[in-house]
Amino acid sequence: MSLEGSLVSLRAVEKDDASTIFMWENNPANWKVSNTEVPFSLFDIHQLIEQQSDIRKSGQMRLVIETSTEKRPVGVIDLYDLNFKHGYAAVGILIASDADKDQGFAFDALQLFGTYCTEVLELRNLYCQIHHDNHASIALFEKAGFVHAGTRKNWLRFKNEYFDELTYQLCLKSKI
Repeated sequence: MSLEGSLVSLRAVEKDDASTIFMWENNPANWKVSNTEVPFSLFDIHQLIEQQSDIRKSGQMRLVIETSTEKRPVGVIDLYDLNFKHGYAAVGILIASDADKDQGFAFDALQLFGTYCTEVLELRNLYCQIHHDNHASIALFEKAGFVHAGTRKNWLRFKNEYFDELTYQLCLKSKI
């Protein structure tokens, strides 16, 4: 199975990606959506990369999103809270640079990822959790077919302000 789309491809995280991921994870502009409270060390990033080898043991996976033409990393897509017994997992996505947002990269990556989750991992459902004011993510996931499944009121706190958290779900077509 190819993880190549019209705009992006998805690939495993390599050791060489550590410094790029370190920069993305430690950008305070991303902390609200990632629920990060303290910076990661480069050692932490290397450890996370090393621990990715067994998806069934870790219950999570991260793939790098890179442009199809230039093979330039533009972000990551994460699978977490993976439950093979019940066939679901959570998905999160980051397009790191403002210049790369609104280019269709996230949508293309999400489409590829959904196919991978259906055909390879044999999952039945994906879900995501989004801050209520993250309109770009809401639009992305709705465009990809996710539906609003619930709202947790005053669930998340950032800089002493509380936010609602929206849960979106996609029922994958599966041959299970």
